[in-house]
Amino acid sequence: MISTLACLATSIYFEARGEPTLGQIAVGQVIMSRVADPRYPDNVCGVVTEGYYYSWNPEVPIPNMCQFSFWCDGKPETITDHAAYEWAEEIAYALIEGPLNIVDFTEGSTHYHNDMVYPYWADSLNETVYINNHTFYK
Repeated sequence: MISTLACLATSIYFEARGEPTLGQIAVGQVIMSRVADPRYPDNVCGVVTEGYYYSWNPEVPIPNMCQFSFWCDGKPETITDHAAYEWAEEIAYALIEGPLNIVDFTEGSTHYHNDMVYPYWADSLNETVYINNHTFYK
């Protein structure tokens, strides 16, 4: 079983490693906001892996049918930039353990998307903040 820290760090790494630190923190905050929201799983790994899975193998997510694109895009989760992953771990640790007083820049957002896409749900939520290449909503 993968740890909470690894689930969050991996998500930050694959979803936002090209973003500035603020954008990486914001992606982590969305995951943590979902954990706190009763509409979503109550743990980080559950939030990250939420989506649709094949009936013939509940371990295999259906491509592009999940909450976080890296989880079900069909690409292997290979960490190639170890410094970026270590930074994602630092951010994840701070969000989980709270050694720093990190302001939620997303204002409790539970959704975000990259500028390269415009998901069907975007018009049904309120935009809270735009950070680099991501728009955040609640």
